[in-house]
Amino acid sequence: MLKTLSIESSKVKTISDLNNVDGLIIPGGESTTIKKLIDRYGFEEPIKEKISHGMSVWGTCAGLICIAEKLSDPYPIPMNLIDAEISRNWFGRQVDSFETDLTFKGIKNNIKGIFIRAPIVKKISPNVEILSSLKDGTIVAIKQNKIMGTSFHPELSGTTAVHEYFIRLTKNEN
Repeated sequence: MLKTLSIESSKVKTISDLNNVDGLIIPGGESTTIKKLIDRYGFEEPIKEKISHGMSVWGTCAGLICIAEKLSDPYPIPMNLIDAEISRNWFGRQVDSFETDLTFKGIKNNIKGIFIRAPIVKKISPNVEILSSLKDGTIVAIKQNKIMGTSFHPELSGTTAVHEYFIRLTKNEN
């Protein structure tokens, strides 16, 4: 997705790789595995240090779980990057996955939200901004300073609108 926007991207496999990025996307996948890898390779403190120097972070689906302050479940232990409580697998199993149109603050047109065993945002502190909610009010996208989280998978939607939003966030243009 970033390549289609002429944005250079790279995989972050080492702390040295992390030091060369302005923004970090923690993808979907399996949150316990992602967090174990973050812990095993010692990424948590360097990520927090880079954030203190202006790096933006976007957690999608499992990535949102990893960046949370608190989870409704005991595992994995999140990194406490955004003042929010997240509940894992809110919408059920893989067969319960769905798509819906969403409004997203800062994006002119509706976007397609694709939810695959997705988490939801249960609680936020007053300094966290809601970017998108379902029609029933369920919060599915948030932002605090330069940290952003989405319950859904924008990379599967066929549009780059949320990626463009993150690029603007990284460049301090939002």
